[in-house]
Amino acid sequence: MDSLLKPFNSKKASFGRHETFALRYSWLTKGFRAFEANKNIFSSDEATEATIELGVGKNMVNAIKYWLRASSMLHDSDKELVASKLGKAIFDEDGWDPYLEDEATIWLIHWLIVTNSELATAWYWFFNCFHKAEFTSEEAADSLSDFVRNRLSGKHSERTVRNEISMILRMYSSPKVNLKSQTEDCLDAPLTSLKLVTAVEGPHLYRSYGNSQPTLPIELIGYAVNEVFNQRNTVSLPITDLMYGQKDGVALGSVFRLTESALLAKLENLVKTYPSIFEINDTAGINQLFRKDSDEVSLDFLRHYYQPTL
Repeated sequence: MDSLLKPFNSKKASFGRHETFALRYSWLTKGFRAFEANKNIFSSDEATEATIELGVGKNMVNAIKYWLRASSMLHDSDKELVASKLGKAIFDEDGWDPYLEDEATIWLIHWLIVTNSELATAWYWFFNCFHKAEFTSEEAADSLSDFVRNRLSGKHSERTVRNEISMILRMYSSPKVNLKSQTEDCLDAPLTSLKLVTAVEGPHLYRSYGNSQPTLPIELIGYAVNEVFNQRNTVSLPITDLMYGQKDGVALGSVFRLTESALLAKLENLVKTYPSIFEINDTAGINQLFRKDSDEVSLDFLRHYYQPTL
């Protein structure tokens, strides 16, 4: 089965393509609707029309296009930009959650961005590879620079790479209570609601701990797990692999900032909810999740969440 997850490729990485604009609540909806009405809205030939239609400047138009692609709402097919099935399911006029009113959709957008190693390389690194629970922005920037220097091919601007950390922290962390901040920007930043990164006292100090994530629905876990199965083309996954990743693979537990016990609890609930699809067994001393039905479509798990009566 096809998966939106693509294997990590050291030759395919990108930084700074958001034009320094963080994702905002309305952008995915407005951008997707505009694209559906005019498939050329994001082409350079229609730059003026795009700025009028979207009500933003040219750089913001580019940023909206970037976030639509980074979140897999739009993707390239035969050198042509097309809407994904998932994008249609969420953002069509009668879609599941076109205005991001359900926090489950924010979790989904988070998953889609941080597993996109090609278009959102720094986000992929931060949530899959960077496991320091407490850190300064400088420490994170140093670690990302080391990753780029040691693991990626080609040349990447050191300044652009380091600036990605500032963008990630802006997108995910609420401001410190004792600081005067741009409240409007914070309220318009959907991913801060997930509380995956917290700004704390001290010079640029942040925390990103694992916890139980009670607002993360089991259907989204099913979607994500099924995507990992499809990408790996396997019938079993060691639970430690799902927690920490393997060979540059997606670390599901780390992506959602779950503790080991919380991930296991989520997987046990997944098996209980979908016993005909998943099971957990101990094989040769290794706790593994098995997928019994390889034909299950990932989108169906989300459909069960958004349309439970169907």
